[in-house]
Amino acid sequence: MERILIKDILSDAYLGKPVTVCGWVRSKRESKGFAFLVLSDGSTQETLQLVINSGAPGFQQLLHCNTGAAILAKGILKESPAKGQKFEMEVSELEVFGEADPEKYPLQKKGHTLEFLREIAHLRPRTNTFGAVFRLRNILASAVHEFFQDRGFVWVHTPVITSSDCEGAGELFSVTSFDLENPPGKDDGGIDFSQDFFGRRAFLTVSGQLEAEFLAMSLGNVYTFGPTFRAENSNTTRHLSEFWMIEPEMAFADLKDDMRLAEDFFRFLCRKALEKGEKELSFLENHYKRISPEELRKLADTSFVHMSYTDAIKELQGAKERFEFPVEWGSDLQSEHERYLTDKVIKGPVIVFDYPKDIKAFYMRLNDDGRTVAAMDMLVPKIGEIIGGSQREERLSVLEERLRHSGIPVEHLQWYLDLRRFGSAPHAGFGLGFERLVQYITGMVNIRDVIPCPRAPREIGF
Repeated sequence: MERILIKDILSDAYLGKPVTVCGWVRSKRESKGFAFLVLSDGSTQETLQLVINSGAPGFQQLLHCNTGAAILAKGILKESPAKGQKFEMEVSELEVFGEADPEKYPLQKKGHTLEFLREIAHLRPRTNTFGAVFRLRNILASAVHEFFQDRGFVWVHTPVITSSDCEGAGELFSVTSFDLENPPGKDDGGIDFSQDFFGRRAFLTVSGQLEAEFLAMSLGNVYTFGPTFRAENSNTTRHLSEFWMIEPEMAFADLKDDMRLAEDFFRFLCRKALEKGEKELSFLENHYKRISPEELRKLADTSFVHMSYTDAIKELQGAKERFEFPVEWGSDLQSEHERYLTDKVIKGPVIVFDYPKDIKAFYMRLNDDGRTVAAMDMLVPKIGEIIGGSQREERLSVLEERLRHSGIPVEHLQWYLDLRRFGSAPHAGFGLGFERLVQYITGMVNIRDVIPCPRAPREIGF
């Protein structure tokens, strides 16, 4: 079967030549002496029209070529006389691999809500919308590796199962081999995890950062790109329980280096989306009108404004808008505050830096003022935070004090402290939630629409 992808076949190179295509029928229309099939194979936003003459050997197969059917077609590629398409295929042979009952197939030629399509996540990639989203996801994933590999970063694979909570948030999924109906107990009534598979409590990771740090302390510049998990009971349009994280870590780097890398990275991703996903972006703009290629092009060419947290608080306190959450120095910025800064104050992207130490993680480097840490958040229009990072605390005594202040037991983090005992060096990194990125680039409102099988509270189908 010498199949040619539709994305490749739609060119003058195949005009007048015999070709073979495979795909799924989007629609079927019959008229006197002819039938027309619209075929998609997932390789492109475009479809291919198949024209079948009533005298063609495959004409009798049309009975089985309903919307959703998987077929193979052989024929000649020709210029199309119809408007809206340059090419069509005159079919000589038609083979049906799998039929689709028109009474039961849920994706008929009509509009479907995104909420309905979430209920049939196993079929929604066949729609124009989700074909576009998942192709753009692929473009962006490839661009992540291209960016870091071209800059000499080493891709490292950090564990999915861990004993540490990087953020100290406590919202983790437990991993155990116990019989949950009869776990071994301790005298105080608790569970004896010393008898568990790993001999201690284990969790699904919330971040690969801590492991990336020790790899950076040997390899120089590294990055992770893998799944992470949060057991937050958040039913919002911006949260998932399983998502992919990109986390670069750089040795011999400070916060300025970190911010520079984050800017370059984000601009590069915007450019790659425009370069390789033009048709998908245009389709999503036309149908959902959330973000335009022009906006992405502007982001790709714009330098980010840098603003300290203290100055950001002053801007917010001077705002005429009423916020749901109060604004005061020492409190974390909420999404409404972040969007106000990007959309109203800066009218573009901004990096906020030097946050209060009490609202940031223990590993962030304490600034000389003793009140703030060398942390930064990248904020973009419409959604707010998209990247968060920091210079890491490389001083042993300061890190130990930060751990004590945070109430985090140090017995299982001695290896992390060893990095400060043996050849400690300044280092920095950031994290980017990949689905947040895809959500922003595609303009999809709900983050569950940018991952094939969304995992969220009470949602684990497919």
